Amino acid sequence: MASAEAKTSWPEVVGMPVDKAREVILKDKPDADIVVLPVGTPVTKDFRPNRVRIFVDIVADTPTVG
Repeated sequence: MASAEAKTSWPEVVGMPVDKAREVILKDKPDADIVVLPVGTPVTKDFRPNRVRIFVDIVADTPTVG
């Protein structure tokens, strides 16, 4: 795929589990450096062509003490 045609966003992964979203992104961009962060995390504004950030906001299991 030529760089002019390279995919730069993946709206189709919204609502997917992180592992599945990672698979989809890596199919389109095998060299992606995927970073998973909680929604609202402060991030730098520097541009890195291989970085893809996935923001998550769902608690997947009951938090417990121990």
